[in-house]
Amino acid sequence: MDMHSTLLVTGATGTTGARLVRRLAEGGHRVRAAGRRATPVGGAGPVAFDWFAPATHEAALSGVAGIYLVPPIGDPEPATVMLPFLDRARRAGVRRAVLLSSSLVPGGGPGTGAVHAALAETFPEWAVLRPSWFMQNFTGRHPHAESLRDDATLVTATGHGRVGFIDAEDIAAVAARALTDALPHNRDWVLTGPGTLSYDEIAATVAGVTGRPVRHRAVPEAELRERLARELPAEFAALLAGLDRMIAEGAEDRVTDAVERVTGRPPRSFAAYALAHREAFTAAAR
Repeated sequence: MDMHSTLLVTGATGTTGARLVRRLAEGGHRVRAAGRRATPVGGAGPVAFDWFAPATHEAALSGVAGIYLVPPIGDPEPATVMLPFLDRARRAGVRRAVLLSSSLVPGGGPGTGAVHAALAETFPEWAVLRPSWFMQNFTGRHPHAESLRDDATLVTATGHGRVGFIDAEDIAAVAARALTDALPHNRDWVLTGPGTLSYDEIAATVAGVTGRPVRHRAVPEAELRERLARELPAEFAALLAGLDRMIAEGAEDRVTDAVERVTGRPPRSFAAYALAHREAFTAAAR
């Protein structure tokens, strides 16, 4: 993708989108930052964009050669709105698309799996990023971060299952390469950090950098589903609780070299991330 191409980043104020916009802009690329409000991000030109408002799609796509696709948050069936958009993007002249999916969702699987499967059929140049769980879940506005700050507690249905937690900065670095490399990747990448950790070990790491007694409380899947449903749609709460069960069964206990293969450097460890963000684990960080 040449330096004069316009790149559209959806979810531009989100966890990976904002970091990607900054990287692309700093690299001299023309970036259009798309969000529900036309909010300037990292010096990129903003544009209003809403997955559920097709009237916003034409302006967002005008003159665009590549797109970073972040599915609508909390939607268990994102293909309903995303597949028509992909077709519209192809007809508008978009050549390359990079989709943010999940490590536990293969092409053709549930949720973003249907979008993943359609990508190669729609665009000549494509990549799917399938990251493991974000380290930012423990420091941002995620329920895990809230419970760490409020109660020094993590509540999951993961048991002793292990996860290759990844820093969103590493995801953004891979996304930037997938969007701008001269040769398209035309594949999916399962992205992890350098090792796997259980939530007990996450709690111990946070306790070590903060000096607070932090614990992981393991609960049954049904209890977690009910807990999540207080704040989320029931179907989405069930999906998230089911992912925790899959972690407990070992589905996320893996490490890949994808970050290093794409970017040329190893991914950040959770120990390094926690040390750099130790103030974010306390109530004073609000």
